[in-house]
Amino acid sequence: MKKNIIIASLFCLSSNLLIAQKFNIGLKAGANFTKIEGVAIKQEYKLNYHAGAFIELDFNKKIGIQPEVLFSQYEAQIVTSSTITPPNANYKINYLNIPVLLRYKIGKILVLNVGPQYSILLNSNDNLVSSGTKAFKDGDFGMIGGLQLGFKFLRVYARYNIGLNNINDISSSNNWKSQQIQAGVGFRF
Repeated sequence: MKKNIIIASLFCLSSNLLIAQKFNIGLKAGANFTKIEGVAIKQEYKLNYHAGAFIELDFNKKIGIQPEVLFSQYEAQIVTSSTITPPNANYKINYLNIPVLLRYKIGKILVLNVGPQYSILLNSNDNLVSSGTKAFKDGDFGMIGGLQLGFKFLRVYARYNIGLNNINDISSSNNWKSQQIQAGVGFRF
């Protein structure tokens, strides 16, 4: 399934390259303030990081898309013990985030970014769970909204990501959803 999503994303990206009027590629990195909300999870934002690459495809002077591929780290602490998890277990969760954002230029340098994001779990933290059961599901789907300042070669951005599905793989009775505030810089080539 993951391969099908990646292949479909690459196909859509390549077809969009044919109609794009302006094409930029770059690298970006920044801070994640992440929180996983739900029963048995400590409710606080934790500081982590993200890094990756982006492509800007502008169709005209106002509208374009911005697909990205980011390595992103989340953190959570399960505060109650059960037969599956030890008490106060800390989880570092690594995702490969694939957002495809609509770019809408509000002003000369200000850009609004909104769109979906699919995240693929890179580590399952099996060693932190006493029974060998995975704590988090293999994927997360969410929505992003944010602003970006676009200078000649520099991008400065802030955005909010909200997970829309349950990522709890331990119990179906407790929903865990991710939230993330990102801030960072990017450099286009």
